[in-house]
Amino acid sequence: MPRGNAAHTQVFYKGSSGDVFTVFVESAEAVKKWKDDSSVPLADVVAGWKIMVPEHGKQGILNTASNGQLENEFGTKNEDEVIKKILQQGEIQTAENPERQGSTNDSMGSMAAH
Repeated sequence: MPRGNAAHTQVFYKGSSGDVFTVFVESAEAVKKWKDDSSVPLADVVAGWKIMVPEHGKQGILNTASNGQLENEFGTKNEDEVIKKILQQGEIQTAENPERQGSTNDSMGSMAAH
């Protein structure tokens, strides 16, 4: 069975300092619904409460944003406030991981060389 083809959605915010901040969200529709109706709880929109900073552009390795980075860019280290700003002003991007196929245990059955 193919594995790894689950879609994931992120919101990217390019800061004035050149840093890019990202937050994982449940879906693009959830973000749009929250923007239209701010009474929707953030917990229904955000998938994991981590604000990430990619090392080398949008496709780079993700590191957790430091309090210093948040303070410098957003003027606060309050993650709720920072996440709201990222959701309001960021760019939504959805990607799907490619399927991974292959044998899962080559030592079993007739596949193994005896």
